[in-house]
Amino acid sequence: MLPIYERILAPGVVLRTVQTNKFKTSMLGITFLEPLKEETASLNALLPKVLRRGTKDHPDMETLSAALDDLYGGGIEPLIRKKGETQCIGFWGSFLDDAYVPGDSQILESAASLLGEIVLQPAGEGKGFRPDYVESEKANLVDKIRSEVNDKLQYSLSRLRSLMCEGEAYSIEKLGTEAQARAITVEALYDRYRAMLETAPVYLYYCGSAHPDRVEGAFRAAFGELLRGQRKEIPVPAAVAQPKGEVRRFSDAMDVSQGKLTMGFRTGGGFRDIETVSRFMLFNAIFGGSTNSKLFLNVREKLSLCYFASSSLALSKGILLVYSGVEFANFQKAEDEILAQLKACQTGDITPEELEAARRSVVGSLRASLDAQGRLEEYWVNRFVTGTAYTPEELAEAVEKVTLEQVVDAACQVKLDSIYTLQGKEG
Repeated sequence: MLPIYERILAPGVVLRTVQTNKFKTSMLGITFLEPLKEETASLNALLPKVLRRGTKDHPDMETLSAALDDLYGGGIEPLIRKKGETQCIGFWGSFLDDAYVPGDSQILESAASLLGEIVLQPAGEGKGFRPDYVESEKANLVDKIRSEVNDKLQYSLSRLRSLMCEGEAYSIEKLGTEAQARAITVEALYDRYRAMLETAPVYLYYCGSAHPDRVEGAFRAAFGELLRGQRKEIPVPAAVAQPKGEVRRFSDAMDVSQGKLTMGFRTGGGFRDIETVSRFMLFNAIFGGSTNSKLFLNVREKLSLCYFASSSLALSKGILLVYSGVEFANFQKAEDEILAQLKACQTGDITPEELEAARRSVVGSLRASLDAQGRLEEYWVNRFVTGTAYTPEELAEAVEKVTLEQVVDAACQVKLDSIYTLQGKEG
């Protein structure tokens, strides 16, 4: 089991260190947690992009790139993520691990310092951002929001989430809307930046060979400004346990050759404890979350009703989404068969082979995360957002112990809430 160290550097500021010699690079990260709100979603999404354009001492991309080159070709990239009803704003950095740096050189402190400089010392004269950087990145954000319709599957899932969860923060997309992005001013963005620095919970992350004491020292030196004051609590998602009434149906028509059928289910609430999480993860793998799932083998392969059919869990929100690509004439048949496969899970019509294949899939995926720094960082961000601390190995062990009866119990909590179809204009 990888050694994990968690230290509270200040109220609302947590550092998690994963000490390991298995990677040739070390990974550093900082994430600010903000509740998803319509009025701040686009502002928050724009912030890391503007900050990455330059700092007080490295005021443009060229000088910032030169500084990264001096650190053996390291990289720092902006991140904007949505976890339940929390918007995660920050950066990840990847640098040659000190264990592989030639001679006696060490770069952890320099890498952390540069990351801190990007976050805390933005380019700009006096107090404020450079207007040209804001306008340039704002245009990029607008283009990115507008381009999301080009990925018809992701667009359909976005539409399902927004319609199904209308009135809930989960309906808000992580980039906000085009109108919100266009309305951003330099002054409003800087005000949002200062508010985030002063009040948002902060998650600091390191994965590499350095000792935790040294890591803590490097982060304290780089982010000392963040260690003052009292921060807000981590946002807790509003879990809607059951559908609000009858199944709701929504549909759009676009110039597409393949239809999209997406279905949203409530699962009884957001999940925190490891036992509930492990049971729903295994159920999802049996139902539609793996290549051995009932949706894949029956709806897609056996009956050929879909080009693809899968399911995914939003554990922190307590929602299960099914998504499929279908011929326009097969919408009803595909819907009926998807629900039939859910019914099979709820009645225990699961073979020992299905159960064990799903178990191997989930356990294998969790253990594989230990060999990929990006996936490992994502895992621990999820834990921080949900206020839990069990490791991938512990979660894998919990999945190994889940029984068929517990899978059935999880399946029986799943209730259909909403259906969204993307159809062709002719239809």
